[in-house]
Amino acid sequence: MELKVHQPAGGAAAANVATVSGEVDLHSAPGLREQLGDLLAGTNPSLVLDLNEVGFLDSTGLGALVAARASATEHGGQLALVCTQPRILKLFTITGLNSVFKIHSSVDDALANIAA
Repeated sequence: MELKVHQPAGGAAAANVATVSGEVDLHSAPGLREQLGDLLAGTNPSLVLDLNEVGFLDSTGLGALVAARASATEHGGQLALVCTQPRILKLFTITGLNSVFKIHSSVDDALANIAA
């Protein structure tokens, strides 16, 4: 699992953008949870998290995302997810987390939603 964080083009943005790639499972989810917590506790507590490069996501990975959402809310921010992979989206639907998270089809759409 790898997490890459970057600022969107155009200067100051409503949120940071991070891309997760690889497998988010029992072994990598604790590291993701910690990295996201640190990021959300920083100067910008809003984050767009792009999951389109995630090859595998299990329940511990979902738990890390739930913890990140709680951290964003606690710090006065938001967490928006970007995902177009049917296999990953199905996990959110089966678990009911699709009603908890704002899941967008593009980073631009997620940024616009956070800025609104």
